[in-house]
Amino acid sequence: MEAKAILRNCPLSPRKMRLLADQVRGQRVEMALNILQWNQKPTYAIYLSKLVKSGIANWGNVNSDARIEDSELYVKSIMVDGGFTMKRLRTAPQGRGYRMRKRSNHVTIVIDSKISNSEEV
Repeated sequence: MEAKAILRNCPLSPRKMRLLADQVRGQRVEMALNILQWNQKPTYAIYLSKLVKSGIANWGNVNSDARIEDSELYVKSIMVDGGFTMKRLRTAPQGRGYRMRKRSNHVTIVIDSKISNSEEV
């Protein structure tokens, strides 16, 4: 049975977070955490690695009879949606103001086991 974890209002750009999420999608959980640990975008990777660990813990709570080590968990789906955008003004020459958009995102991850429950019994 699958488990879901959600990260809301992450103060990072959704476009850059999608680049990292695309690398993790479909990977085994151990491989996904390894990819995130050695990534070139450490700020984004910290948020996603915590989310993957939270998804693993949620899967363990839903499937209390199964062991996490034996279940071959993988990232079934990961979605990055845009969150709220804070609009600020930045000073510009000749009395003007340039608009500065500080974007945020929402990330949803679904963790599932490759071994179905009928095979375990």
